[in-house]
Amino acid sequence: MSVARNPGTGAAAAAPAAPPAGAATEDYFLASGLRGTLEEYLSAGEIRDVHRACRFGAEAHTGQTRRSGEPYIHHPIEVARTMAGLRLDKVTLMAGLLHDVLEDTHITQQKLRAEFGDEVARVVEGVSKLQGLDFVSVEVEQAENFQKMMLAVAMDLRVILVKIADRLHNMRTLEHMPPHRQKAIARETLEIYAPLALRLGMGDVRLEFEDLAFRTLHPRRCAALAKGVRERAGNRLELMEKAVARIRFHLHESGVPCQVQGRRKHLYSIYRKMKEKHLPFSEVLDIFAVRLVVDSVEDCYRALGLMHNFYKPVPGRFKDYIAIPKANGYQSLHTILFGPQGALMETQIRTREMDEVAQTGVAAYALYKINDSRSFAGAVKTQEWLQSLFNFQRGAGDSLEFMEHLKTDLIPDDIYVFTPNGEIMALPKKATALDFAFAVHTDLGLSASGVRINRRLGMLSAVLQSGQTVEIIPSENARPNPGWLSFAVTAKARSAIRHYLKDIRDDEAVKLGKHLLNEALRNYQTSLGEIGKDWFDRILGALDIAGRDALFREIGLGNQIPQLIAARLADSDRRAERPVEIARSAVPRGARGLVVAYAKCCYPIPGDTVIGIMNPGKGLVVHRDGCPNAATAARKRKDSVIPLQWTGDGAPDDEYSAAIRAVTHHQRGVLASIAAKVAGMGSNIENISFEEHGTESAAITFVISVKSLAQLEKIMRGIVSAVEGTRVNRIGFREETGASH
Repeated sequence: MSVARNPGTGAAAAAPAAPPAGAATEDYFLASGLRGTLEEYLSAGEIRDVHRACRFGAEAHTGQTRRSGEPYIHHPIEVARTMAGLRLDKVTLMAGLLHDVLEDTHITQQKLRAEFGDEVARVVEGVSKLQGLDFVSVEVEQAENFQKMMLAVAMDLRVILVKIADRLHNMRTLEHMPPHRQKAIARETLEIYAPLALRLGMGDVRLEFEDLAFRTLHPRRCAALAKGVRERAGNRLELMEKAVARIRFHLHESGVPCQVQGRRKHLYSIYRKMKEKHLPFSEVLDIFAVRLVVDSVEDCYRALGLMHNFYKPVPGRFKDYIAIPKANGYQSLHTILFGPQGALMETQIRTREMDEVAQTGVAAYALYKINDSRSFAGAVKTQEWLQSLFNFQRGAGDSLEFMEHLKTDLIPDDIYVFTPNGEIMALPKKATALDFAFAVHTDLGLSASGVRINRRLGMLSAVLQSGQTVEIIPSENARPNPGWLSFAVTAKARSAIRHYLKDIRDDEAVKLGKHLLNEALRNYQTSLGEIGKDWFDRILGALDIAGRDALFREIGLGNQIPQLIAARLADSDRRAERPVEIARSAVPRGARGLVVAYAKCCYPIPGDTVIGIMNPGKGLVVHRDGCPNAATAARKRKDSVIPLQWTGDGAPDDEYSAAIRAVTHHQRGVLASIAAKVAGMGSNIENISFEEHGTESAAITFVISVKSLAQLEKIMRGIVSAVEGTRVNRIGFREETGASH
């Protein structure tokens, strides 16, 4: 018997067995449990319409089978079953049952519209346009596909709800695909569909996506983690059951009736925590969680006080998402408690309505609209977010930029700041004061000249922290400049800035560009008037730009970075002696031909997040983001910092230095074993140093050559597998960084 997951809960549930060949579609429609679920919230007439769509789809797919061998219509029915578990409306259910007919059968758009109307046909057509999109293709094509997908979603939210349900059933039956396709689909699900489900507030769907993808991508890690959780659960399950019973009793005794649910945390959530915080499984203490579902918001806070009375809270681990909801509408109180025998216990407290929204997100809006027409703030926010895609689309430089900033929006790790009037504004992590200005109003952002943070003057590039009060200082003379794009984070801010810069008249762009370049040259104690004509013409030729005014215009429009041009113009003496070096891998737009050096303090390699520091005499020095030396240089000269990204167009033989530290027991031949493993995996050892760690172990630091972050991680895993009892870390900052293996 195949196993499916119960939509909306993620719990395992036996899927109905496939009927014998020739059995009526109606039999499977009933056996699947779809009709029974529909009867819980749809009218008889609506169920008849859904059933009619099912029969139509079955006839259209006659003779077609899935890789599992069952009739093809079983897939659309399972998609509809997932959507029924989310309580989606009749139109979305019908579109789910028909979502493949345009792509895989003889049915035309006109035929579909005639049978089911414009609304159903429009959603099916939107889903069909997404069927051929491949998100594991090359970077540019991937970005273009992602752009097409999100613009289709912005037209009608139901398109993505059908697509998510379709992907969920495909993930549940992934074992029927070839192994290489399993990996590709799982990776696509983890990188695209799980964050999208999170952004739409569909928490349970997102968790199931992550666990299914984790099981496919890392089966051994998943199995080992599952075993560890089972073993720990065996020791603590009885304690947790007693804790849940105690909580339930005391809350009822205190007049706060509630449902108390104890659960284990999902495997991928545990794995992600281990990876992000570099923890072994033995140090992950909060693998159990408790959820309290109460009747009202007042009961949420009463229950919180009682819980803090029963068990001591962990300082600094309380979050109030009821007073300040997440961007996707999620509301709950979160606290971490010291549970029985000191075990950490993650606790969530929410109302029934909040619980419904937490599980199904924007899908819950359909149920509320059917029941009593209540508005759901999360659905409103999501619609606003989708609408903003159109605005950003107009201002985006290309599809890669669209995808980069959309991914920022898809994984909202929010901060919360206050306006001077005490209103709360939610912004993504690392948002700046400039992003805040545009979030308040586009006109305020365009006229921003300064900021007060907690009543103190600050810079528009200042990264904001939760709890700060932010006041933007506008000026009639203030105007956006291309430099703003280097620290604006949100899609709204970047879109507005680009839109403004594109609309600048040519003469204004030339004037602005000339001013910005002169300002950048001041850092090198020179000016445009002091740059020789021959050298200036040589730089223009290297940039393939015809004339000074054309260069100024490009700078004014944001297509060239003034700091980089200034560095090249000011470096004429040294550059005149030998050909210009070209860095092929970490070059921002406008840096072609610039001398690029890779910092030895942090050893950046392709795959790292990097920044550049302009250094007179050295050119552009590339550092890993977070390097203390880069931070020190940035504090001394803030205008010297250039945001970079790996372009991926380097030569296949390009190699970069990276530093790793292996801590191992004293044993004969350990150095030879590690050296052989490094060489066998296509790397060279550039330097070795030793450090004693007591009498039993030693730390060996290697500087090795690699081509990418992926190769480095592979080598680290290889060393661990080759030498028993060895821990390997990547180093490069003043303190160790990177995952332990």
